[in-house]
This record gives sequence, C-alpha cells and structure tokens, in this order.
Amino acid sequence: MTHIPKGAAVPVPTRALQVAVAWRTGHGVPDVDVSALLLDAAGRVRGDADLVFYNHGEHPSGAVRHLGRSAPGEPGSMAADWLWLDLARLEPSVARVVIAASADGGAFGRVPSPDLRITDTTGAPAAYFAFGEATTETAFVVGEFRRRGGDWTFHAVGRGYGSGLAGLATEFGIVVEAPPDPIPGPGYVPPARFTAPGHPPAGTGPDPGYGRPTATLFAPGTPPAHAVPAHAVPATALLDPSPDGFRPSVHQGRGKETVVCDPGLPPGWALLEIVSYHSLSTTIESCDAHGRAEGFLLTAYEDDVHARTVAVVPRGRPLTLRVEADTPWTLRVLPLTRARRFDSHIEGVAHDLVVYDGPAAVLDFVHHGQSPFTVHRHTPPREPAYDAEDQELLVDRTGEVRVSAAVSGPGLLRIGGDGPWKCSVRR
Repeated sequence: MTHIPKGAAVPVPTRALQVAVAWRTGHGVPDVDVSALLLDAAGRVRGDADLVFYNHGEHPSGAVRHLGRSAPGEPGSMAADWLWLDLARLEPSVARVVIAASADGGAFGRVPSPDLRITDTTGAPAAYFAFGEATTETAFVVGEFRRRGGDWTFHAVGRGYGSGLAGLATEFGIVVEAPPDPIPGPGYVPPARFTAPGHPPAGTGPDPGYGRPTATLFAPGTPPAHAVPAHAVPATALLDPSPDGFRPSVHQGRGKETVVCDPGLPPGWALLEIVSYHSLSTTIESCDAHGRAEGFLLTAYEDDVHARTVAVVPRGRPLTLRVEADTPWTLRVLPLTRARRFDSHIEGVAHDLVVYDGPAAVLDFVHHGQSPFTVHRHTPPREPAYDAEDQELLVDRTGEVRVSAAVSGPGLLRIGGDGPWKCSVRR
C-alpha cells in the first residue's frame, strides 16, 4: 500500500473504490463518521445532495455511497466507517471529492491511530494516510480526490476543525439551519439541517434535484422518539417514510462466512445489499438461534452482483446471516427506509427489494432475462405474537416474462431475476 505523507498526492485508478476512515476502539474513544462532499470547479457544493454521509447515504448520480460502519469488535481492535465511490461515474461538473471525518462525542485527540485507507472493490490497496497528531479538533478534511483531465489523484490534506461536521460543511457552501424545537421523548436530540444556499426548505416549491434538503443530521445511534420496532405498527404506518431507525453497517468477506450483525438492531425488517464480482454464485441465508442456516434470502448466479433483499431482525438475539461467494463480497445492513418506493411504476435490474406504497391493485411485471423471475410480497404478521412476517409468492416464471398479479395493499416486493424488469400498477 502506498503510504502518503501530509500534503502529498498519488494517482488513483479511475474506477470503483472503497474509502475507509479507520481508528482503534477503546473505552471512552469517540466513534468516527466519514462523509464526502462533491465540489464544483469553484470549490462549492451544487446543493444539499452533494453531501453524502450517514443520514444521506447515496448521491443521486449513484457515484458515491456511504456504506456504513464495520461491525464493532473488542476494545483495542480496529473499526472503520466506509464510503464507496466510482470516479468514472462522477458528473463532469464535479472537480473534487472531499473526504471528511467527524468525531462523535469527543475530539480527535481521544481517537487512537486514525487513518484513511483506499482500496479497489477486490480489496487491493491504493493508498494509506495516517492523519494523527490531533488535539481538540472534532472534524477533519482528511483528503480529497481531484480531477485532472480524464485522470484522478488523491491528495492527503489532514486539516482539522473545532466545529464538527457542521463547521466543516459550511466552508464548502452548506448552510446549517437552526434546529427545530425539541420533540418530547427519551433520548431525542434535535437535528441540525444542512441546506445549500438558494434552495427552498423542505416541502416548499418544486424539487430541483440538487438542492433537495435531504441532509438532516441526527445524533449517531440515537433514533427519533417516534421510531418504533416494525412489529409494533400496522402495515400502512410501517411503510410510511420516517427517519432511519439505525445506523448502516458494512461487513466484508470471501467464500462462506457467518455474519453476526449489531445486537442493537431493532426487531423488524432490515434491508440487505450485497456486492460481489466474478463469482459463480452469491447467496445469503438467514440463521436460527444456533447459527444454523434456515432459509435463503438471496440466490444470484450473475457474474457481477449488486443485489438487495430483506431480512427479519429477531427479538432477543442478533440477526445472523450465512453469506457465500467465490470471490470477495461486501454486505451492507441498512434501515428499510433506504429501499426504493413506488405507487405507480418502477424499473430495475436483477435482484431488488422495493416498497409498494399504493392501495389494492393489479401489478403488471415485465422481465427480460433467461433465469427464473420471482416476486415475493412481504407484509407484517397478522398475529403480533409471532416474530416473523407474512409472505406471498406473486410470480414464479422463467425467462422473458409478462405477467400480472393482484395485491391487497402496501407491502415489500422482493424481486429476483437476471435481467431488466418493470412493474406498472393498474387500479
């Protein structure tokens, strides 16, 4: 791995990369959050969407995503918060991508061995930068990717701020609004809001794309007072938009491995997203209380897999999964609010998990592929005493498919296939 001193630069591949800010855990050590700011040639964001962090996890272009934090280990072990970015997919108007880090609940002077690591999606190292020697700083511009013609370089910056992510973001054109009045409830922390200049607040005027005020900052790990477990609410309330109820996490491996997720995940549904390349097959299975595989959540045979599915987080024990692929894989565990939603039309490719928000209707599906095309509908259990869900197989066909299926109302649709698909709603 190329070790970069502060102020130096190194060329990086113009392809998909993974960026991690890592640190050593311990009692009283603050957690660290990584974020990315997409800047134009003037060094400013074009709108709120250009800040990608834990509460705004994906840029509209699809070129930058916040993957989440590695599962916590024993005190003294390394932890990391991850970003994924594809430099080749960045819009021409993006001249720089700033990688920032902020400390949650303390200053970087209490964070042992902070560093930044860049790898490609196979895990091959590209760059390493240790940005220690901090004292009272609560945020850092760790480094930035800069475009030079058709090439990109990474520059090690290591510039600290004493005003956290909000103060850092202000330098690049994000306006931090005053927080609203507190909402009563244990553990609630009023959010700061990041808004780019010249854009209307949420709910006013047309959505300009960039500038959509989506970057609402909740204290990490602190769900809003009205966030409740999935099993405690009816289907319509469950499927309504709400702030994320838990922080995303990322797990990486190769071959067959058992993944034990964060024990703090609330009971209910969790969105799973997996990426693997050049594997004969990629599978995810749920496990019982003894770690034994009990049911397939995803089976994909495509060469390159970028798939989503859903799992039920059980009560009283961590969500445990069995993941298998021939090559390295990355698994993200996300709140259900990260799933795509629709009520009239949606399109996708291969395996996905989407939320149907509409009333009773007929769904018309078209699939262009060769493998089986399946659609499962998931709804909350009719009997709250049971810790599962209700599933219904709507579609099970092979190859080129045009088929219709009736639904009685909102629900999750778990779609499996190997090619492009569309779903249209008839009422």
